[in-house]
Amino acid sequence: MPPKIVLEKSPKSREIDVAGRKMGGGAPVWVESMTKTATADVPATLAQLESLASVGCELVRVALPSQEDLLPFEQIVAKSPLPVVADVHFHHKLAVAACKAGCCGVRINPGNIGSDENLREVVRAAKDNRCHIRVGANSGSVSRELLSRFGGPTAEALVESVRQRLFLVEDMDFGDIIVSIKSTQVSTTLSANGLFRREFDYPLHIGITEAGFGRAGVVRSAVGLALLLAEGLGDSVRVSLTGPPEEEVRAGYDILRALGLREHGVDLISCPTCGRCQVDILAFASQAQEALSEIQAPLRVAVMGCEVNGPGEAREADAGIACGVKMGLLFTGGEVVEKLPNHELIGALVRLVKELTQSKGQ
Repeated sequence: MPPKIVLEKSPKSREIDVAGRKMGGGAPVWVESMTKTATADVPATLAQLESLASVGCELVRVALPSQEDLLPFEQIVAKSPLPVVADVHFHHKLAVAACKAGCCGVRINPGNIGSDENLREVVRAAKDNRCHIRVGANSGSVSRELLSRFGGPTAEALVESVRQRLFLVEDMDFGDIIVSIKSTQVSTTLSANGLFRREFDYPLHIGITEAGFGRAGVVRSAVGLALLLAEGLGDSVRVSLTGPPEEEVRAGYDILRALGLREHGVDLISCPTCGRCQVDILAFASQAQEALSEIQAPLRVAVMGCEVNGPGEAREADAGIACGVKMGLLFTGGEVVEKLPNHELIGALVRLVKELTQSKGQ
């Protein structure tokens, strides 16, 4: 695991209990996602929850858009392998019902939940049912009054949107709060979270909202999250991608692992290739990544294109291969284990990784 990257460190957030685990206060950063199935389709949603759990997701939001979705939501919560947070907009009565349905928390946006009394009802239900409340604000949910006052969904407008309702919640002696302040703009997200932390110590759920898809979405999220996390801002993350939620979880762990904040799954490194490379290293790396995708033990695996970039440069890898013209090397800890034909290397690498996984008790 690489050393932790730290810039100007922000103060620690307060610690709260989420589904029997600690968030904030220096606890490991959580990796989250959100189901992308119709909530009314209980079998499909539960299948996606099982899949998310298999790749290491630790907390998941499920949309609760209407009264008709409430019974399916209750069934999902009862059978989910993961703690569920209800994602509610506009209808505070649904947030109240979600608390009673057994979820571990509700996510609301202060700009669209309605009156102060509506919020008080949600807080009372959360207290009675031991749920946390995630107060979220993003660039699309700021009230018209704040948009007018600040000239748009600026960092200041986002923070003020959260601040107004936090004071109401605090007056009700409720402290199990997570705050999420996101924008589609990396710079706005950075500024808003920094401004918020100067005033409040609630745990922060961070991400770049509507980051996009593919490479652009991952890069945009990685830049924003890395800068926030390196300053000590962020107690849980979601990489919001247009695509399978499992990819959000994998990307989240990749970012945390690169910063030295979490150890999870296989960290695959591979050489960029050069004129010495005599094989299709992209194909080898792709095969290795696919074959090792379900392993959650924290191991570093190297796929190298020649013996020059083999055991020597990848000495810190737990396991790896270095491909030659027809034969290649299987190695662990910088030491060659076996010389094999190239077509046997991936199978041997997978077997070695599984042996290492078992030795770690994973």
